[in-house]
Amino acid sequence: MFKLKNRKNKTGRRATRSRAGDFFVVFFLGLLAIFMVMPMIYTINLAFKPLGELLRFPPTFFVQNPTLRNFADLSNAVASSVVPFSRYLFNSLFISILGTVGHVIFASLAAYPLAKHKFPGRNVMFTMIILALMFSPIILSVPRYLQIAGFGWLDSYKSILLPAMVTTLGLYLMKQFMEQISDSLLEAARIDGANEWKTWWYIVMPSVKPAYMTLTLFAFQAIWNDSNAVMLYITTESKKTLPLALNYVMQGGLPRLGATAVIGLLLMIPPIVIFIITQSNVIETMKSSGLKE
Repeated sequence: MFKLKNRKNKTGRRATRSRAGDFFVVFFLGLLAIFMVMPMIYTINLAFKPLGELLRFPPTFFVQNPTLRNFADLSNAVASSVVPFSRYLFNSLFISILGTVGHVIFASLAAYPLAKHKFPGRNVMFTMIILALMFSPIILSVPRYLQIAGFGWLDSYKSILLPAMVTTLGLYLMKQFMEQISDSLLEAARIDGANEWKTWWYIVMPSVKPAYMTLTLFAFQAIWNDSNAVMLYITTESKKTLPLALNYVMQGGLPRLGATAVIGLLLMIPPIVIFIITQSNVIETMKSSGLKE
């Protein structure tokens, strides 16, 4: 028989669990973490593999003869491009950052009245939002293209930014967290003279910081990796993004294989940086998701 440990949790109740149970839980989570981090480690190794190792079969997981030749190949490949590599990078960062900030602001502004105000049609609007979550974005490609073309936004940043700012997932997430805010807290702010704008900015937004930081991570990752919208709406080369530059380099064939691996590494860095910045709030969101007072 396993020896059981009796200890009190934060609620004062006694938790009974075996040492073997603790070990297997930690062991399983450790294996899961290793499995999830392996693609990232493999991508880093690919960027430093010489061409011979990139073409080896069966492939090796870790690089055996690391080299910086791939970075030089990438530099040579983009040096001959009509559009500088820095322009692709700027476009990706500009669209991703501005689209993420706009998405968080619009989602929180729309979620606040849905969560904390009662008005005619409120339930119908929220039902439509939930139904919109069921459809794949690919289904909306044709009507969205016709709409953007009708507004005259083709071949402009607006064709990428505005659709990214008004997706329904962020609105749903923000509404669910805003519903957990105490109504008495908002009422106290109104009694003190705060209008709705001040209540939203000084009371609501700080209270849902884990939610909008999590939304920041998801939105940035989605916009940063989205190349379909850019291919569909943008025709001017100087307005295209970094994922499309990867496609151009890949068209060089086997000699550009190392440069392709380096761009894959570069595409991975910004989402990782955003995750490092927001990870504590993401964990807090997962812990408190679905809980209400």
